[in-house]
Amino acid sequence: MCLGLSERTVVRRAGPLYADGTLRATAERNPIRFPHLVPMALRIRCRPERIRTVASTLARRTDTLWVDILGGGDEISTIVFLDGTEARNRLLLRDLPATDAVHGWTSHTLLRVFPASLNWGARLLDDEEAARLGVRPFPLSSPPPAPLPSADLALIQALTENARADYATLAERTGTTPRTARRRLEALLHDGTVRLVTETDLALLGLRTKAQLWLSVEPSALQAAGEQLSREPAVRFTAATTGPANLLVMVTTTDLDALYRFLTDTIGAMQQITSVDTTPVLATVKRTGLTRPGF
Repeated sequence: MCLGLSERTVVRRAGPLYADGTLRATAERNPIRFPHLVPMALRIRCRPERIRTVASTLARRTDTLWVDILGGGDEISTIVFLDGTEARNRLLLRDLPATDAVHGWTSHTLLRVFPASLNWGARLLDDEEAARLGVRPFPLSSPPPAPLPSADLALIQALTENARADYATLAERTGTTPRTARRRLEALLHDGTVRLVTETDLALLGLRTKAQLWLSVEPSALQAAGEQLSREPAVRFTAATTGPANLLVMVTTTDLDALYRFLTDTIGAMQQITSVDTTPVLATVKRTGLTRPGF
């Protein structure tokens, strides 16, 4: 409807895009709905000749959401949702120290993820198109509900593996009926426990320049700055973090000139930002829990 095409035509055209991996569907958990999760950002310094191996190893972990190769080709950035403090300690105190190719790392706990940037794809739509497609914000600030039943956890796992699975498949995975699977999925989407994501290479949309910004913001202005930047068209992810910088922003633009203008016009106009560390992304290895082809 939004494209001016019939549903049959959309299905016919989208099918091959999913089949060849141009589009991939998955699901992403809302960390505030899973209080045991420890969301973190890591910057890992590696031997350059081993960086692809280390990045691929990180990408194969089920708890990594994003893995990028940064800067001069000797640093990796990753976003992880670790399954509790023991998993955090294993990664930081055992796994990383035992990796010969790793020189060192810094770890930053994600204190607050600003949800507007997670609805980045909806910005390609106008308000009417978003309403027709039923696009909802992804809330991250509401209090967590009671622990999820095992059937819901199984449903989320099945969606993570294949968010295009039909209700019959979801019912088989969760030990319920298709009607129950549909009802539970609608409830999980409605309350923001999980969101469905379609991932693609943004270069296909003309967005070829990616950078990671570590911003130092006056503490009294951190919430306002995070909310403002999370709504910027170029921003795909925004989070308040621990560490020397207190705001992490992932930016995607058409080219270097657009990135420069974002830094000068948008960041430069925010007087509450006291310093900026801009690091280009050389290669994306994993995004939204999906490993890119070639890694």
